[in-house]
Amino acid sequence: MFQFVAKRKRLLQLVLVIVIIPPFAFWGIESYQSFSSASDIAEFDGQKITEQEFSEQLRQQQERMRTMLGANYTPALLDNPGMRAELLEGMISQRLLLQRALRGNLTVTNEQLREVIASIPAFLDDGKFSKARYEDALRREGLSPLLFESSLRRDLLVQQMTAALGDSGVASRSAARQLAMLRAERREVAEQSITADSFASKVTIAPEAVKAYYEANRGRFEVPERVKAEYVVLTADAMLALEPVGADEIKAWYQSNIQRYQEQEQRQASHILVSVKPGASPADKAKAREKAESLLAQARKAPSSFAELAKKNSDDPGSAAKGGDLGYFSRGMMVKAFEDSVFALKRGEIAGPVESEFGFHVIKLSAIKSGKTRSLEEVRGEIERELKKQHAGRKFAEAAEAFSNLVYEQADSLKPVADKYRLPIRTSEAITRKAAPVAQLNNPKLLGALFADDSVKNRRNTEAIEVAPGTLVSARVVEHTPAATRPLEEVRGEIVKQLTQIETARMAHKLGAERLEALKKGNLGVATFGPAKLMGRDTAQGVRAEALAAIFRADRGKLPAYTGVELADGYLLLRISRVVEASIDEVKQKNMQVELGRIAGSQEFQAYLSGLRAGAKVAINKAALEKKQQ
Repeated sequence: MFQFVAKRKRLLQLVLVIVIIPPFAFWGIESYQSFSSASDIAEFDGQKITEQEFSEQLRQQQERMRTMLGANYTPALLDNPGMRAELLEGMISQRLLLQRALRGNLTVTNEQLREVIASIPAFLDDGKFSKARYEDALRREGLSPLLFESSLRRDLLVQQMTAALGDSGVASRSAARQLAMLRAERREVAEQSITADSFASKVTIAPEAVKAYYEANRGRFEVPERVKAEYVVLTADAMLALEPVGADEIKAWYQSNIQRYQEQEQRQASHILVSVKPGASPADKAKAREKAESLLAQARKAPSSFAELAKKNSDDPGSAAKGGDLGYFSRGMMVKAFEDSVFALKRGEIAGPVESEFGFHVIKLSAIKSGKTRSLEEVRGEIERELKKQHAGRKFAEAAEAFSNLVYEQADSLKPVADKYRLPIRTSEAITRKAAPVAQLNNPKLLGALFADDSVKNRRNTEAIEVAPGTLVSARVVEHTPAATRPLEEVRGEIVKQLTQIETARMAHKLGAERLEALKKGNLGVATFGPAKLMGRDTAQGVRAEALAAIFRADRGKLPAYTGVELADGYLLLRISRVVEASIDEVKQKNMQVELGRIAGSQEFQAYLSGLRAGAKVAINKAALEKKQQ
């Protein structure tokens, strides 16, 4: 139990995403029998995925991408047929895995769930789990503890299935050794570069060729319709400056929420675990208890030897190496029997054997941190911020309708709404129908509104559009440039340069191929190679990927071996003169065996998932899946 968190560090790094995007927050076990009345996107094995569920997943994924990419985000990254289909497949796979986990009687205990939640950074205050922060974080995302914990439990069940299958891959020692030797092999290589630029003086591009290229590639020279716009953004954060908070309000909040600022008593304990396997016989349990009693007697006889006893005898590998130390914890973080015993001890006392679902514990209480209540002065700043956010949230809800009305009623200017809410009027760079350089304008509905006739011809404000939760934008076109094709004379130089590059590369490739053929026939005077370098697959810094692949693809049976690579800017002749075999030690072989095992495990997991998918008889409503978000 004490290793649960340590073994799942990668999972815990993702749990913050779960808080924002709970993958199972909109369906539960009961949904196997009862479904939403909304239109269905997919149906399989008695389960359904509704349009509402799918749209919520898509929206949350988009918000996550928007946060990660900032100004580089475009809605098309996710809201396109390929990505929509991939998202749906992910939802189906998650449900199939959870269904199989439940049928296989996999479980996540309350203790495991508590340990995971108590390790999530968003819920920690000064490195310790804070129930107040936990509840606040869930409240901000519109989740109840019951819903979040149920969602997280299901995620952990799916993770158990994934880990069990993904960790099952096995690779042979001989295959690992052979691959490790190939990876570590080095080759001595010399090269001669034939650059395309060296042929530039021999190339003349005829005017007819330029014109023909232009006519055949007119689309490359099209400049799309674009606008420049000024815009205002109303967010809840923008309301903060308008919401002063008085000292009396802060004091009243503190007094009515005093429990949030009470820090629980914490205790530091060490233990020695004598484990008992689930379903153990009475005789085995008695034997474990007898061993625990013996260890208890030794610990009480020589308390200073407790850490040494734990290192030698404890079956909890997570704490045994640290002399059994479990660090500080408060009530609610350990199994009940263990916790009750710890909180009944005095500092330095040793107790046991204490029985839990994991076996028998010998426990020593090392230290006590008394609980305390943080003073009003200590928390005044965070209370003020909290109250401002609450006020701003309410103010935003009230302001949203007025904001929308004002940009519509005074549609010839954004100044009235900007003055009313103290908002800056910003001006964008060029915007096309598909993308804007500013994330807040990169919304399909807003882009459509900006290119509507009323916006382009009459320069009227767009309606107020919610581009993200709690974010309204209105924009106004200030400059419009119609779509056009750049004239031939404007792009003639670009075309000449492009055709010259194509022709010089062709000439370099031709000469390179001729020299390679001569070298293979023994005419070594056709090429002058540079100094030879020893390089390996993993140590060839600065070597192009195409060249590296050719070097290690060359036949090593007869040396020197010659090969060549066509590059966009010329041709590379390569001479392989020596092969240096690698010496593989046990560590390298073992690492390769582990890596191959992971690959095999991943393949087995994908095969298992494909089998589940194939047997599920999935029916997909293609029209509903491809329906764009409104």
